[in-house]
Amino acid sequence: MRKTVAGLMTGIGFMFACGTSAQSQELTIFWAEWDPANYLQELVNEYEAETGVTITVETTPWADFQTKAFTEFNAKGSAYDMVVGDSQWIGAASEAGHYVDLTEFFNKHKLKEVMAPATVKYYAEYPANSGKYWSIPAEGDAVGWSYRKDWFEDPKEMEAFKAKYGYDLAPPKDWKQLRDIAEFFHRPDQKRYGIAIYTDNSYDGLVMGVENAIFSFGGELGDYSTYKVDSIINSEKNVKALETYRELYGFTPPGWAKSFFVENNQAITENLAAMSMNYFAFFPALVNEASNPNAKVTGFFANPAGPDGDQYAALGGQGISIVSYSQNKEEAMKFLEWFIKDETQKRWAELGGYTASAKVLESEEFQNATPYNKAFYETMFRVKDFWATPEYAELLIQMNQRIYPYVTAGQGTAKEALDALAEDWNATFKKYGRH
Repeated sequence: MRKTVAGLMTGIGFMFACGTSAQSQELTIFWAEWDPANYLQELVNEYEAETGVTITVETTPWADFQTKAFTEFNAKGSAYDMVVGDSQWIGAASEAGHYVDLTEFFNKHKLKEVMAPATVKYYAEYPANSGKYWSIPAEGDAVGWSYRKDWFEDPKEMEAFKAKYGYDLAPPKDWKQLRDIAEFFHRPDQKRYGIAIYTDNSYDGLVMGVENAIFSFGGELGDYSTYKVDSIINSEKNVKALETYRELYGFTPPGWAKSFFVENNQAITENLAAMSMNYFAFFPALVNEASNPNAKVTGFFANPAGPDGDQYAALGGQGISIVSYSQNKEEAMKFLEWFIKDETQKRWAELGGYTASAKVLESEEFQNATPYNKAFYETMFRVKDFWATPEYAELLIQMNQRIYPYVTAGQGTAKEALDALAEDWNATFKKYGRH
């Protein structure tokens, strides 16, 4: 992915035509501390070479990212000109006036057509279906799957699987096959387990994992326009999805009740599980032999379809927004004009960033660039997200509190957990005057 493309991005001379002294201009982008932020710094270094505008990607650990960002926002501080903010921030940040309204910019550049539609809906637009935009899709991400190709392609395993289940062992096309394969490879006596899923309930790990099931079972979390949740979050489809997720938990390695992205990559690198759920952002480590001794035998697939053919995945990733309190908003806007160009998005993907550009995602060059890019392409056109309302953090905590005891300890039933969650969410929305 990291090939040098000499002269790839040219014709940025408009930066020098502006009335300000571009060469003395400096911009700061705030993001979390992880590999994509390093790739973004590489990208903006090329922007500086073209324009003379210095851009620094300032980072902080994920655990501090939201707190630090909103502390600065609430103080109306100008330390950051732009922020690559989580998709779930968009409601709180826009309603509080922290983000610049990018609707005119969005429409001028026809970004609804340029970017994958689902990324526009969840990274950029708020309120839902309002036609108002606050971010440019920047780091696409979603929950996908890795698997052990050598286990799947072992002739003896293939023969045994076909004899037991009546169909060929291959990456699962639906959640029934996912469950069958997890059961088949679950062999605690051999210290080999069927599957690794998200279970951590300290932020959004467990919820993202369960969303993978809910969305592909044809369910929804609620009506994002009306805030209706009754008979939606606790629908029959969602009950079945949660029951299936609980069943998959039975095929995880021991001690898997607080697992998120680190542990789920370890499930592959340490020969623990046949399949592992994770954000695509963490898959580069799995194709690197320095970090994964099984890199050559690790494969990837998109979240499988549910029982009625629905196929969606939980959205991760972030959009890039201009901070309202920046003293360099005009220069920041010019950077975004450069960032959305086809050649820039192509370069972003080559460096390791996850582009949301439909044109780049659909290209054979992108899909063949890494072992996981094709699955990523398939996923980014069918992603859905959690609530983006300002009170999303409360909604998230409530969902964790209701589903965690059921998934990890079998307490109560899926229906009871989701009925209680519907009551919680109704009370929260009533408190904030949503209905």
